[in-house]
Amino acid sequence: MSTELIQGHRRTASIHGRRSPEDDPPFEDGLANWLRETYGLTALQDVYARFAFGDGKLDSLIRKLVWKSSARSCGAGLQVGSAAGFRHLETFEIGANVFIGSGTYVQGRFDGTCIIGDHVWIGPHAYFDARNLVLGDYVGWGPGAKVLGSQHTGHPVTEPVIATDLEIKPVRVGRGADIGTGATILPGVSIGEGAIIGAGAVVTSDIPPYTIAAGVPARVLRDRRDERHQVEE
Repeated sequence: MSTELIQGHRRTASIHGRRSPEDDPPFEDGLANWLRETYGLTALQDVYARFAFGDGKLDSLIRKLVWKSSARSCGAGLQVGSAAGFRHLETFEIGANVFIGSGTYVQGRFDGTCIIGDHVWIGPHAYFDARNLVLGDYVGWGPGAKVLGSQHTGHPVTEPVIATDLEIKPVRVGRGADIGTGATILPGVSIGEGAIIGAGAVVTSDIPPYTIAAGVPARVLRDRRDERHQVEE
């Protein structure tokens, strides 16, 4: 792996984004099927809890197999970090070569949809209200970044807010987009393909493809394609 020094900084090749997917060992599919048939979706959560916090090879394998056996579909090469949690895993569609960082929590809904594309990297301690969520292929998700896919109406005002109806709105993150550390994506927002969201941004409206957005609330700063033309010139 080559490393290039630029003005005191270090640049090194990406690992996850360039990794070629490989098939899982054949025994994993058999063991995943056995777990599902033996325990069922509900009891599998208890199995998961026994291995949720360890960092050993067996802990990692069982976490992977529980996700694989419970999800609606799951590609090869899944990695699930310690203390990663979930709800309604049976509604998830997970692509190949997906990394789930430690402490991440993905909250689905019994009648919802959570789609995670191929080659997605999710940093530690991320949170997803994944009741109607699609992450495209090659999405990078910074540590601690969040998706809020639902909110209470707040009406009537005579009721406590948490007692009012819940509105579930779709969140879409396009292929190759990158979400910065600690950013928050609000309900109903779409992030365009190849867009970059700055660290700590609060995204309240749609972000066009290949743009860079930052701030609270987030606003578009520039178009990445303009930067490309400048380099070429």
